[in-house]
Amino acid sequence: MTIQHDRPGTRVTDTASDAASSEVTLPQTALPQTGPPEGTQPEPMPTARISERLVGVALLAAGLLGFAAAFVLAVEKYWLLTNPFYTPSCSINATVSCGPVMSSAQAAVFGFPNPYLGIAGFAVVAATGAMLLSGGRLSGWYAAGLQVGVLAGTAFVGWLMWQSLVSIGALCPYCMAAWAATFTALWYVTLHNLGRNRRRLPTPVRPALDIATQNHSSILLGWFLLVAAVVTITVIA
Repeated sequence: MTIQHDRPGTRVTDTASDAASSEVTLPQTALPQTGPPEGTQPEPMPTARISERLVGVALLAAGLLGFAAAFVLAVEKYWLLTNPFYTPSCSINATVSCGPVMSSAQAAVFGFPNPYLGIAGFAVVAATGAMLLSGGRLSGWYAAGLQVGVLAGTAFVGWLMWQSLVSIGALCPYCMAAWAATFTALWYVTLHNLGRNRRRLPTPVRPALDIATQNHSSILLGWFLLVAAVVTITVIA
């Protein structure tokens, strides 16, 4: 509709187009995106991996503890062989005593005292830990050989534990220190090697590895408590 007045100097125009042009258009507010932008991959979940330094500290401590225990046992065995009346320093009572253990046939499975194996094996573990602390890295063949070594050592220690508790009926404190060192070496070598080869593991296994890595000390402590409970129950029974 248009209204015109013919008076000079006066002209008013009202059209529908003028009304349409007076409309205000509000800007559209973009909603926040809840997912990743188009064309991008979602960020992977963070994975836990045990540090080289922590593994180095654990292996160095376990190696030195096991080496010291094996060395003392080797010396005690020598004095016992040269003097049948010698009483080992770790003989506390009838149950906690190194004498019956060192005098048994199980103490020389391969024809020589078992502590000699510990001296050699724990020296390698301690040297490996020192190498990792100095910034070195394990090659594939060395890591595999170390894994086989700690597995074999743990199996041998498990058999010796059973023999001490069931067949011999005595506990050797130095032997128990070697047990703890062996379990520690096995645990951290295994976590380290699995972490190195995480991509090769089956997908369902990876979350379990992450949980074990994040709680490595608690799991190891729980294992020690379980072994202590089994030993205590066996001795009391």
